[in-house]
Amino acid sequence: MNRGGQGAHDLSADKARALALTPVSRETERRLSIFVDTLLLATEKQNLIGPSTIPTVWTRHVADSLQLLALAPEAKTWADFGAGAGFPGIPIACALADTPGARVHLVESVGKKANFLRDAVAKTGVPAEIHHMRAENFPASHGDSVDVVTARALSPLKVLFELAFPLIQRGAMGLFPKGQDVDAELTEAAKYWNIEATKAPSKTSLDGSIVIVTGLTRKRR
Repeated sequence: MNRGGQGAHDLSADKARALALTPVSRETERRLSIFVDTLLLATEKQNLIGPSTIPTVWTRHVADSLQLLALAPEAKTWADFGAGAGFPGIPIACALADTPGARVHLVESVGKKANFLRDAVAKTGVPAEIHHMRAENFPASHGDSVDVVTARALSPLKVLFELAFPLIQRGAMGLFPKGQDVDAELTEAAKYWNIEATKAPSKTSLDGSIVIVTGLTRKRR
């Protein structure tokens, strides 16, 4: 049974839809279920996900996170900025748990959320490391071997590019899920950056997309 903020929720149908969109192994499914249970229990005490999204937590949050894996199938080391409730970092770590050398860096500046992430990682046993710090401070000490940098619902692209630039400059790919305002965000960011990027349609949102960034250079002003 999955528990939620307003009592028990039957999430079996939503879980089935999510795993049809982003199929995973039985062991990964088990880890994901532990994570969702941990998340929903913690959400009763702190604001991790919106109450309205609890009935669709599997499609809205879990599958939305897992879909990033197909865009970087060889990546082993991920950095998730503003990891918050664990999306997309913990589902990705659940999927990579049996991959030798895999590591997901969960970067979160809010102490209570960092503590939740520690609890979730301990219960799921996934290969993730929590960094209680601001995202802009991560690259200086941990960024040399990052394959992918991601962030979900953290900041507009203009700001995300500033945060992720040191990692992308060293060869990391940026994967940033965005909603219907993605083109406006790209236009604004292009005032400050030369951007090498494409967009992939979201599997979980009709008006969503993932911005795939392979290169960034600052524009001279």
